[in-house]
Amino acid sequence: MPRGVAVVIVTYNSADVLAGCLESLAGGAAGVRLSDVVVADNASKDDSVAIAKAADGVRVVEVGRNAGYAAAINAGLDALDLGELDAVYVINPDCRLRPGSILPLARVLDDDRRGIAVPYMVNPDGSLQPSLRRMPAIGRAVVEALIGGIRAGRIGTLGELVTDPRDYARAREVAWATGAAMLMSARMLRELGPWDETFLLYSEETEYCLRAADHGWATYYEPASVIEHIGGDSAVNPTLAALLIVNKVTLFRRRRGPLAGTVYYLVVLAGEAARALTGRATSRRCVSWLLRPSLRMRSLPG
Repeated sequence: MPRGVAVVIVTYNSADVLAGCLESLAGGAAGVRLSDVVVADNASKDDSVAIAKAADGVRVVEVGRNAGYAAAINAGLDALDLGELDAVYVINPDCRLRPGSILPLARVLDDDRRGIAVPYMVNPDGSLQPSLRRMPAIGRAVVEALIGGIRAGRIGTLGELVTDPRDYARAREVAWATGAAMLMSARMLRELGPWDETFLLYSEETEYCLRAADHGWATYYEPASVIEHIGGDSAVNPTLAALLIVNKVTLFRRRRGPLAGTVYYLVVLAGEAARALTGRATSRRCVSWLLRPSLRMRSLPG
């Protein structure tokens, strides 16, 4: 059993979901010792901080500005003594832990080769919420540009997004997973250091999983652990959609170099341009940000 597990919850105007998340922690931590709960708040304008401060056993770290997901994670981690912990569970405030859901993830990390453990994620209605991803690749980008990411995910391993329910039935190593819920080895966190704050939102979890793999730490999926995730609006919000796409391209270029990065950029641009011609607002914003870096968001609102 782990010596201690801490939870870090990143909030920004999360008052409508935070209480439910906090209330689920006690049941979710059955079988492990929950040593710390830290809420790292990105200068919320609602009652997020007040709700967190009113909860028993919760420490609040106020970042002071809307610095992004990675920056808030780093602020939360800085408030912990990683030397006294076995693992840290980073979760979104719109997550609800099912009873006993941390323990299977903690057992995953008993294997010293594994640094990140991720759960089976469901929508509020109990249906599967695809959360696993394959390695970013030019070939996958081509297929997604032609038929879309969701359709590509349904055809073998052609897409980056894993959508086949059968792939969620077994525990296994994965390239990366959504950052909404990640149990991370404290030893790995000490070795890798902070999350990359330059991404603001999106791709920061991809970067951390791939960086972990570079250092010999695997990301492992465990379906015995179940978490409910309400989810965000990146699929319908043009600004968030554009930030997601730009960060994907940026990360690929950083890891693969300028030549492969340029090919990847052109493929993604072509796919978004084709969808923009059909009138999709999110794709129009993506194209404008890809073509004109001066339009891109440099800081988050608030």
